[in-house]
Parts: sequence; C-alpha cells; structure tokens
Amino acid sequence: MIRPILARNKQTFLRYNQFRKQIFSELSPRFSETVLYLLPWMLSVNHPRCPGYIENQITPLKVFNIDNEMEIRRRETVFKKLFEITAPESLLRHGMKFNVIQGLYTIGSVGSVSQTASSDCDIWVCCDKHHFNETTWKQLHQKVNLIKDWLDMHLRMPVYFFVCDENDIRHNLFGSVDSESSGSTQTNVLKEEFYRTCIVICGKIPLWWLCHDDKEPLSYITAKSELDRRSYSEFDIIDFGDLQEVEGSEYFGAALWQLQKSLTRPLKSILKMILLKMLLDSPRERPISYQYRKAVLGCGEKDFFPDPSVFPIHAILNYYKSLNKTETLEFLKECFYIRCELTPHSSRMPLKNELIKELFAQHPIDIKKRIHLSRFASWDFNSQIHLGNRLFQLLMASYREITAAYAGNASTINKRDFTIIGRKILVSYQKKPHKIQVIQKPIENLNLTHLTIRLEGSQWQVYAGNNKETPLASDKDILYIIGFIVWNSLFDVNKIRMEPNPSNVTMQEIANLGRKMNEFIGTFDNQDIAFHNYIQKSRLSKLLVVVSFENFYWEKDINDFGVLYKNSWGELYLRRFKSAMELESFLGKTRHPPLGSEISYYLQRNSTYYEKIIERTKQVILSAIQRAVNTSDNRDDSDEETPDTEM
Repeated sequence: MIRPILARNKQTFLRYNQFRKQIFSELSPRFSETVLYLLPWMLSVNHPRCPGYIENQITPLKVFNIDNEMEIRRRETVFKKLFEITAPESLLRHGMKFNVIQGLYTIGSVGSVSQTASSDCDIWVCCDKHHFNETTWKQLHQKVNLIKDWLDMHLRMPVYFFVCDENDIRHNLFGSVDSESSGSTQTNVLKEEFYRTCIVICGKIPLWWLCHDDKEPLSYITAKSELDRRSYSEFDIIDFGDLQEVEGSEYFGAALWQLQKSLTRPLKSILKMILLKMLLDSPRERPISYQYRKAVLGCGEKDFFPDPSVFPIHAILNYYKSLNKTETLEFLKECFYIRCELTPHSSRMPLKNELIKELFAQHPIDIKKRIHLSRFASWDFNSQIHLGNRLFQLLMASYREITAAYAGNASTINKRDFTIIGRKILVSYQKKPHKIQVIQKPIENLNLTHLTIRLEGSQWQVYAGNNKETPLASDKDILYIIGFIVWNSLFDVNKIRMEPNPSNVTMQEIANLGRKMNEFIGTFDNQDIAFHNYIQKSRLSKLLVVVSFENFYWEKDINDFGVLYKNSWGELYLRRFKSAMELESFLGKTRHPPLGSEISYYLQRNSTYYEKIIERTKQVILSAIQRAVNTSDNRDDSDEETPDTEM
C-alpha cells in the first residue's frame, strides 16, 4: 500500500512545484527564466563560450534528469544563441562518465508572496560528495563561482549558491549553508525552512515531501525502506533525512539569530522571529512544515496550492487572536502587507492576489488602510521612522519575553550567542551619555527628500524635509548633529540645507567635516563587527579629533577639541574638551588605551596656523596615549563605554 501513496503524493508535489514556478515567473519573469531553465543548463554543459567553462574539466557535470526536462530542452537553441554557440547538436549529451548534481533547490521567499524586488535568491546545489574526488569537487565549486559571477553582472536579484553534500544534509551538518550563523541555530530549524519553502529547480524530489497519508500514519523510515528496495523503480527521489522534533533550545537559538538579523532588516525578519517565538510558546506543536505539507498534499489533483509565506502568517495571526492581543495582531497584519509589497485590486499579479485573498478574508484590513500600506515607499520619512520605532518596540518586547522564559534552558553554545546578540542589541539601540544614537529604519532605502539643519535657541536640530515639528536629533553641539547624519547613512551634501543663524558654522564646513567623518569613521553597520569582539571588552578603535570647529579660521587654537570615537563593538561617541589637559585626562582614563587605534584630525584648511595646530594636537594625543599605556595595568575595568548586557 505504500507505493501507491508515494506515487500519488509525488504527482501532487510535482503540480505544487510547478505552481511555485508559476508564481516565481509571475513575480519576476526574466529572472525566473534564468534560474529555472538557464542555470541547470549552464551547470550541465562545458563550452568555452558558456559561463562556468572549466578548461581542464576532469569529469563532466550533469544535473539529474535534465535530459527529460522538456522546458529546458525546448529553450536550448535560445541559450546557445545567447552565447553565440553555433554547434547544431545538444550540449547536454555526455559520455558514459559524468558526475551528477542530484538537485538544485531554492530556499526562502522566492516563488512565494513574500518575494519582492529587494529579495535575494538562495540556491542549494546538492551532490553526493562520495562520487567526487578532491579535484572534481574543487572544479564543481569553481564552476558554480564562475556562473555566479556571470549572474551578478546580468541580473538585478542577488543569487547565492550553497554547495551541499546530501549526506551532510541528511545528518543536519550544513557546513557552508550556516556561514551566516553563529553556529547554534542552523540545524532542524534550517531543514524545516528548506522543506517548507523549497522549489525543485531541477533534479530529485525530497522524500520527506511524500511521507504523508490522511488515512494512516506513514513514517519516514517506512517510506525510506520502500525506496531502498531493488524493485522500486522511482529513481528521482532523494533522502535528505526526516525532519525531527525541534528542541526548545534550538528554537531559542534560532529566535535570537532572527532577532539580530532584524536589527538591520526588521520587516523581513520580524515575522520569522514571531513564528519561532510562537513555536517556543507551544512546545507540543510539530514544526509548521508538517501542517503545510498536509495542506499541500491534501489538494490532490487541484492546480492551486497554499503559499509557504501565507500559511505560517495564518498560524501567527490565529495565535495572537487566541491570546486577545489585538494591537499586536493588527500591527503584524500591517507588517506582512508592507513586507510583501501588496497592492489592492492590482491586475498585474493575479496569482499573488489570489493567494492572499483568504488570509485577509479571515483577518481583514480596511480598504483605506490597505491603500495607505501599499504606498509605504512614498510615505514621508518621519512616518517610515515611526513604523521602524514600532517594529523595534515589538522586537524588544519579544526579546524580553523569550529571554525571561527560555534563557535558562539555553545550550552552552547558544548561551554564547545570547551574550553576543544581547550586546549587539544594546550597542545598536541603548541610549547612553555622549553616544550618537541610531534611528530605527524599517527598510534600507527611506523616502528622504532632504535634511534641514537649524539652530533653535541653544539647540542644533536636524529634521526631515520641511517637518519642523519632529526633529530627528537635537543637541547643543553641532558635531553631534553632523555625526548623527553621517552615522545613520543620511549624509548627502546635495540633500542637506541649513537655515540662516547667528553662529559661525557654515554649510561648507559641515559638508567638509561630514565627508571626513564618512571616509574615516564610516556609517553604522553592526553586521560588520566580528562576533568575537562582543565576547571581549570594548576597545577604542578609531578617533577623529576635531579642533576648534565653530571658531573663525583666525581664531583657531588648541583649547577646543571635539573627539568622535568608535569602539570595537561598533558604538560611536562624541566628547568635547576645553583644554589639552582635559583631553589628556580623558584618554588616560580609558580602560584600554587606544594604542594602535586609527587616529585622524580635522581642522579648517584656511586656518592661519593649520600645520602648527595639527602638529601640536598630535603631540597631545600621542603623549596622552603613552601615559595611558604606562598606567593601564593599574586601571579599573569600568568605563562609560561598556554596555550593560541586561535589558
């Protein structure tokens, strides 16, 4: 009785897989054509004019079953013409000996309603490494990298390849697949996401997808035993291993990882993190992919299937509805609507609209609000930042709930992750004296027409556009305002204006100092900070000393210093000193003297004594550092820069 079940499920999965390809094609016609058809063809041919050519290829490569992929064979003439290949015969013909790529699979938002113009495409290239030797395995990676280079030049959507050994996947040893991970989060959780979201571009069908029957339980072991029988004639199925029950500590680690990703991509990661939190709160629930598989295979001979992004959102919204958390429920609906870039009554994407229809029938959003949400890209800057603040508040609330309930059950490894991510959160958003704050960006590119700087009484302010009601930042020190603009990636000389004011500060000097900060210190990006830095105590890494910024060029002296300093955790601070002695005292009190730190200086070039003042300032800094080095062994370990690790 097992074989008919597997055969029936296989046919249903093939229709589902084709349905996902149709969604992909609707959302990105040109890109999908390249990924679904040209990519497997390029991996399976080795011609000098074709991307991925290996001059001394030992053994040809071939994606499993590509000979029978009629959509690819039908397009081969076009592919050859694209690369000016005149050979009349098919380039897919191989001799008796070749190495097989068992399958190409997408993982993530591609081919779902979550796919947008800003999505990337992660592709698993799965092989049996036992069939490769050291040289042919290296040549496989070389070919993949050459093809990626070509794709990067010709496609807008970024493509990332992960070459995987099927035996490692079976045992949850993902190797390079978890290169973004700190190491404790990418096991069953990653496999769950793979099974739930994958599209088989070309190659074998994962056995896990066939192991379900509504009438009686069908275990993975039973199906695998049937697959291993010699009499079984279905060779296009692959064993990537069963999806095991996910331990709470793994959900905890994965939730922490999504949390730290959400610090820079909140709209993309917040829903994933909320799903993991929901599963943490419901420990008896099986991974949601089991429910999704049941729903897909239950469609039988239909040609319309559930969506892998909409399905978990259904579960999340129902969960928060059951908890009577109406405010969070409404906000999550809005986040999903914006995240997926949905548009009411659009006729350009009928499949996408149909897939979300049922969701918003059960969890409706007023039509006026839907229209408003669909225009998120054109919202004014302050409204976009307001959404970012709301996202951040939800993230922090979820973080507190997760850590309060589950931190005690964390494994040794993800306790380390907990420390790292907790510090990253605080480094990014904790308010502290002298620290330049980071604004909460819901998306990377915000709708900012221009910035305006003005002096209001004793306070310098910067605001977006003409909105003078809500300053983005306000401080008595103009250096803070310039640092805030640069640090938050808002610095564009052509988009900064300054209102007339009685100070000595000029727009030209703001532009000059902004350029200097941008070049030397850079912008906020905690993704660039190596994880091991967060395990160690913070150190000064870069210092920019600004001399007598507000004074006229003939008034410059060395009794007015502004010091912008960045530490090894990615925080930026500003301090002002009214004498060389104050500056020396500050540097002398730092826990770790900035020996070896990068140091730069800024003074108006037209200053009467430019060279003399710069040289004198350097001597002040260097002598202070030397004294700090000489006394560092007797220094207390506390300082203002060390972030607290508690929320």
